[in-house]
Amino acid sequence: MEEKWLTVHVVHGMEKALIIKGRLESEGIPVELKYEAIGKLYGITVNGIGEIKILVPPDFYDEAKSIIEEAEGKQID
Repeated sequence: MEEKWLTVHVVHGMEKALIIKGRLESEGIPVELKYEAIGKLYGITVNGIGEIKILVPPDFYDEAKSIIEEAEGKQID
């Protein structure tokens, strides 16, 4: 039986999701994005619409979480 992938991070906006996906994949971590089509189509980001879940296999969860947290910590708001 295939293992269920875990949500390692949630973002609003496809651009940010694709950046994180690319970063994780560059480290050899498989990534899937889960989102509702309506949010992507219209760019809506309220009440969970436009929410994008970044999923990884369980074996990669801790490494992915660490990479994301490090990247988030380096961002300047």
